[in-house]
Amino acid sequence: MKTATAARIEPDAVETKVHPGLARRQVFAVAGCYFVASFAALGLPPYLTEILPELGDGAARWAGLLYIVPTIFGAIGAPLWGRLADRFGRKRLLLRAQLGLAAAFLLAGWADSIGTFAAALVLQGVLGGTFAASNGYLGAALEGHALSRALTLMQGSARAALVCAPIVVGSLTPWLSPHRQYALLAVLPLAAAAMLAALPEPPRTRPAVPQAAATEVEADGTPVVEATAEPSGRAPAASLRALYAIEFAFVFSTVISFPYLISLIKERIPGTGPMVSGVLFALPHMCYLVAAIPVHSFFRGRPRAGIALGFGCIALSLAGHGIADSLTAFVAVRLVLGAGLTLGLVCMSVLAADCAKGRSPGGLFGSIEFFSKAGAVAAGVAAAAGNDWFGPTAPVLTGTAIALVTVVATAAPRLPRTLRTRRSL
Repeated sequence: MKTATAARIEPDAVETKVHPGLARRQVFAVAGCYFVASFAALGLPPYLTEILPELGDGAARWAGLLYIVPTIFGAIGAPLWGRLADRFGRKRLLLRAQLGLAAAFLLAGWADSIGTFAAALVLQGVLGGTFAASNGYLGAALEGHALSRALTLMQGSARAALVCAPIVVGSLTPWLSPHRQYALLAVLPLAAAAMLAALPEPPRTRPAVPQAAATEVEADGTPVVEATAEPSGRAPAASLRALYAIEFAFVFSTVISFPYLISLIKERIPGTGPMVSGVLFALPHMCYLVAAIPVHSFFRGRPRAGIALGFGCIALSLAGHGIADSLTAFVAVRLVLGAGLTLGLVCMSVLAADCAKGRSPGGLFGSIEFFSKAGAVAAGVAAAAGNDWFGPTAPVLTGTAIALVTVVATAAPRLPRTLRTRRSL
């Protein structure tokens, strides 16, 4: 027997799009602008140990803390900028992010003290947020499959920058120090802002009309809420909380292996050159660039299965890092990590696109960015503590444990449903 009950919806968090859509070239333009603007943000931090001696810190003791300063302040600012984008316009706030990044890079490039350089990194975190702003812009104009594919493309842009930027910065170093490259590379977000200025403002939005949700009472008297067929209806709050938790756990379990990977490789394979170490570091991100679109096509209808499989691959890979002792073994475990990275990022894009239905995209993607950066900060702290106490193997084992817990948590909600289905057969 079905009865209708009023659905509890927060009006200021629900909206529908009027004639949404962007041309394919416009989506690629947004992704290209993020790739260009993120070069300095992703390519220069690995060179902090060379930058800080020029500013008076001969032993680069502040490198670890300054490495995460932009991430911390980016996490703090992302939700606020997202809400402001919903209120004042997504394109306007995306342009603000690019211009803010350029200003922070100029200050960092001309800084002559540790204090000024640290202030520039704080401004980079507070005024930047180009990834969340770009996703908010796309989320205001696209829905469903088109949005999840665009978010997958944006992650590809981030992976490409992560692979290419350190190589370009290293190639320029003989002619220009990494410190001064901050000022040079400030021209990139300025160029991105000029390109974005030619793009249209996403369509105006209006509050959605709350709809009634149908409920069905099971034999034990428990009400079961049926999803409404209206595409603008809000996704369940539990789905959004789950997305935040998965985002945090995913970033934590993958990033925790990054800071001390090179030292782990040198410990296990003495004599390994920097080029080989760099390729091993970049290998998972290269996997994403190759496989993301096919994985999206296959898992777009089953994102939770893809996420569980992805965390399983991450756990297996990180455990393998703990015992790998040859170049072949490291290549294998890095490829498995690449599979987990690809599955996780793609399927989280699908979940994010589902959660974006009926929500203000600026606030949503700003909140997602907060949990992503929080996971990165927590991973950096855990990696540093584990490495100091137990050596470079500890961070990968910590990541393994978090990934395994997430596999269980992701798969557990499906077990009662599966058992119920089997009992009914």
